Amino acid sequence: MNHFSSQTQGYIYAVLAFLFWGLVPIYFKLIATVSALEILAHRIIWSVVLLFVMILLSRQLGTLKVLLVDIHKLKYLVLSALLVSLNWLVFIWAVGHNMIAESSLGYYINPLVNFALGILFFKERPNFWQKIAIALACIAIMYQVITLGSLPLVSLILAFSFGFYGLIRKYIHLPSMSGLYIETLILFPMALFYIFYLANTQSTAFIFPPNTTSWLLMLAGVVTVIPLLWFNAAATRISLVHLGFFQYIAPTVSFLLAIFVYDEVLVPEKLTSFILIWIALAIFSVDGYFKKRVAKEEK
Repeated sequence: MNHFSSQTQGYIYAVLAFLFWGLVPIYFKLIATVSALEILAHRIIWSVVLLFVMILLSRQLGTLKVLLVDIHKLKYLVLSALLVSLNWLVFIWAVGHNMIAESSLGYYINPLVNFALGILFFKERPNFWQKIAIALACIAIMYQVITLGSLPLVSLILAFSFGFYGLIRKYIHLPSMSGLYIETLILFPMALFYIFYLANTQSTAFIFPPNTTSWLLMLAGVVTVIPLLWFNAAATRISLVHLGFFQYIAPTVSFLLAIFVYDEVLVPEKLTSFILIWIALAIFSVDGYFKKRVAKEEK
């Protein structure tokens, strides 16, 4: 990609990362016969293995040693590890239970949750259009509660767990790769214990010599780490505002997969919620773009 400009490279990496995340349900559908907890355990274990190799090759071990003795940051990393594992578990469970569309709604809501958390924790002041966007998101959720009689729990857990995860990571300022390595390392003993428990009770889907399912489970680390590396490559080359526009690729691809590939039924009430969220995101994104433009012109 050397003959492309740095910004163009950033756009390519962003598309690759978010397209990959959007297509990830295909991978989890292939191992849908495996329990969500076992898939999560394998995702943690193989991510630790792959991330360690990558950190070793990129000579970042020194950074890790400093982080591992920083008790203040480690406390927050324990919390972020629990949040990311909850996010992964709910997403894996949702895909396995034909709720890809509902999980995609969670990632549409997430940018609005991030902004709401910014108001609460960083005293950011919303303007008129941002208030309208957040109000529309609340109306979308309330509409679903009133018409269907239930909260979109999967969507909300995914949106808020990832929102709070991002909040913690923003607070402690850590590189994505080494931060994720420590998070998965914190979860590693529990994941390993659970896999040994499944093996001892002969209820594991992972067998040796490996069959197709076993090989797919070993790919969980690649599925986790590769898009993260692309995302990091994009984030270092383009602005966060531009990156923000690309993030809608992932839930859109997942939503299209749910409807056109996996034949998930989208009742009119849920479709109305989606439309309200899409309008809210359009308002939010356009407002953010013009704010950035005005700020540039004033410099």
